Formats: sequence, structure tokens, C-alpha cells
Amino acid sequence: MRLIFAGTPEFARAALQRLHAAGFDIALVLTQPDRPAGRGMKLQPSAVKQFALEHGIAVAQPRGLRLEGKYPEDAAAARDAIAAARADAMVVAAYGLILPQWVLDAPRLGCLNIHASLLPRWRGAAPIHRAIEAGDAETGVTIMQMDAGLDTGDMLLVERLPIAADDTTATLHDKLAGLGGRMIVEALELAACGGLRPVPQPAECVTYAHKIEKSEAAVDWSLPADVIARRVRAFDPFPGASAVVAGETVKLWRATASMQDDGTAQPGTVVALDAHGIGVACGQGRLEVTELQRAGGKRLPAADFLRGFALAPGMRFES
Repeated sequence: MRLIFAGTPEFARAALQRLHAAGFDIALVLTQPDRPAGRGMKLQPSAVKQFALEHGIAVAQPRGLRLEGKYPEDAAAARDAIAAARADAMVVAAYGLILPQWVLDAPRLGCLNIHASLLPRWRGAAPIHRAIEAGDAETGVTIMQMDAGLDTGDMLLVERLPIAADDTTATLHDKLAGLGGRMIVEALELAACGGLRPVPQPAECVTYAHKIEKSEAAVDWSLPADVIARRVRAFDPFPGASAVVAGETVKLWRATASMQDDGTAQPGTVVALDAHGIGVACGQGRLEVTELQRAGGKRLPAADFLRGFALAPGMRFES
């Protein structure tokens, strides 16, 4: 089977690697244009582009795909490249561009998307983050036949995965990336012999995983401790939960919730300190923070952090 692959970040690279290892003929890779990154803000290729170049796969990086959009010359060049690829199917994973109808119709078998949720729950840009933030007990991967809507296409394969109590977006991402890579190989093998059975998504239980904004990093200490603890996990590695104490912004990377009542302590007040963690009063319960990071520093266990930061009971973390 001859494929086009469209994807950008590490989640997509894992699927591309799995398809390549399985022996699929990948004629073309579509990925986002190089972006500035790092301290020097030099242009960096995406994880998918790096893999493609290392394995001699042709790469196209259009800024847009709408022939009547902002970048018609990019779209026209992409159209020519897609037509020349003569692909049986296109695999899409966290690409980052909306596919217009002409792209969806180009491959013989259409476009198959690897989506990191149990559709129709968490359609949209940040399904892994939002599942952890919401306290979902499980998530999974849906292989979907793409249509013109936002993650609204028919489901082809679905596999569930429990969310562990200590899962962060980083750890859950890696589990789902591996699962998605395995499932897309299975889906394409079934497609080759006509074995896929599309199932329409149910109209009930639709939720949207809106893009994560940097502004969400600030901890709202008036919330219950369990809600804050889920956000700490959901925002690791980006944008990282943060709070200000003694005039300095500190990132909170690991924390657990306790429903211990700290009486009249105002939310954000440090109520306990020991080698294991820092207890902070919340709107309900207490947050036990066990890993922190100062600006420009490293992530440190609470005991090591406290050796270099003068924190005392009664001090307050502000949002």
C-alpha cells in the first residue's frame, strides 16, 4: 500500500516510524514548516520531518492547503505533490493544518486519522491534557475516517487505555503514541483486504478539547486540591503549573491532593513543610507539592528545593 503521511510532533513521528518499519511505501510526508525553538530561536524541523529526511522520504511543508486561502501557491504545490504520490491512503496524526475537501478526496481510500481519545469525547486539539484535567478514568486511541468536520468522521478502530493515578500528559502521550502506531498499521492492513467496518460516532457525549493556553498555567488556589493536582499532571510538560511565592515564579511539577482540613488557612498558604513535600491550603483540602522548579533551574524534589529556597509555614503562594 502506498501512503502519504501528514503529521508534525513526536506523537506523529511514532506512527510514521511504525508504518516505515511495517514496510509500507511512504511516498510523501506533509509536515508543518520549520519553527524557531531553543535559546537561540533557530529554525528547527519537526520530529516528523527529521525522521523523513533520515529515511529518504520526500517532504512537503505547505503553510496552508486551501487553494483560495492565504497561501495559494503553497496549496497548489502541495496539490501537485499529492497527485504525484499516487497514494492509496493518507495517514494523519497531529498535523496541525485543516485538510480541505480536495485533500480528503485525493487518496483512493481517503484520509485516516489517529486521534488520542475515545471519540466523540475530546474532539479537538488537546485530548490528552483535557482527559487528565477532567479526571477521566480512561482514554484511548480512535482510528477515524476523516471528513470535513472537526474529528467527526466514522470510527474504524477503537482501543481503550486506563489513565494511571500518576500519569502526566508526557507519560500518557508516550503510551498513546505507541498504541496509535500499532493501531494504524492494523487499520491499513484491514483496509487492504476490505476488512474495515466504519461506525458513525454517537451524537451523545461530545466534548471538545480546546487548545492549551499559557494563561492556564497559573494555579487557582481557591479550587479543590484534587482539581489542582489534576491540572499539575495535565500541564506537564506544557505549560507547567505555576505560582508566585516570595516574589518569584515557581513551577509545580508533582503534587497530590489530601482532603485534610487546614481550618482557617487562606488558599495558597503554606501549612506544612518536611522532606517529602510542601503542604499548601486550597479551597478544599491540601495540595502536597513534591517537585518544584525555580526560573532557570532544574526540577527538584521538595527536599532539595527547600535547601535553596527559604520557604516557611504561613508564607503564601499567589496565582
